[in-house]
Amino acid sequence: MEDQDFLLFIKKIKEHTSIDLALYKEAQMKRRLTTLRMKRGYNTFISFFEAMMKDKELFYEFLDRMTINVSEFWRNPNRWELVEQKFIPEMLKRNRRLKIWSAACSTGEEPYTLAMILAEQGALAETSLHATDIDDGALEKARKGMYLDRSVRDVPANYVKKYFKQDGLMFHVSDELKKSVKFQKQNLLVDTFDSGYDLIVCRNVIIYFTEEAKHVLYQKFAKALKPGGLLFVGSTEQIFSPGQYDLEAAETFFYRKKGV
Repeated sequence: MEDQDFLLFIKKIKEHTSIDLALYKEAQMKRRLTTLRMKRGYNTFISFFEAMMKDKELFYEFLDRMTINVSEFWRNPNRWELVEQKFIPEMLKRNRRLKIWSAACSTGEEPYTLAMILAEQGALAETSLHATDIDDGALEKARKGMYLDRSVRDVPANYVKKYFKQDGLMFHVSDELKKSVKFQKQNLLVDTFDSGYDLIVCRNVIIYFTEEAKHVLYQKFAKALKPGGLLFVGSTEQIFSPGQYDLEAAETFFYRKKGV
């Protein structure tokens, strides 16, 4: 009965939101959502679903739990140093007008990290910087650009001074950075992607999908990149046999589209 309850929940969610929970690893997803359901006092997934359809805040909490909005600026700093010191300068030598996408951007730390790097290299104003996520609540926080002090702990001190305004424990992203990022809602598994990107950053999200869903996503990302463009993935998301997607390893967790 419990399995049928969850399967019906998956079916209802897909019918009403286009979110296909069947494409996520079931054990992890079910465990997280069971914890939330019980915390909110619902004995079944169907009663939880019905409540979500009436309560927007509960639905946003479901999305937040489903998407695991854990993000911070300069997450894995040595990887971002590669972006800053190697890859962006290489791209700018070829073309000053870059097109960059932060996919599954959560609450905005990642695209704002990109914006800081671009601003330091005098390329922010000419760059098209997109950021997307499935969670309206996360996007709202991203647009506000307000973060707790712990979120900026890995940001270089000179960047904190230049691009943030501190107010107690909160750090406010500068208007220059906020104006530079275009935030939009997007379901990676359903929606079509734009194309011609120099860089796509999608980190610590793909790990939650099934192998079949990962395969589809890597194909879509590869098609969205321009020849020579880079896909930057998370530290637990190494792509095995990248050649099947017309990609090749550029550095650890960076994959370049063939063709240049």
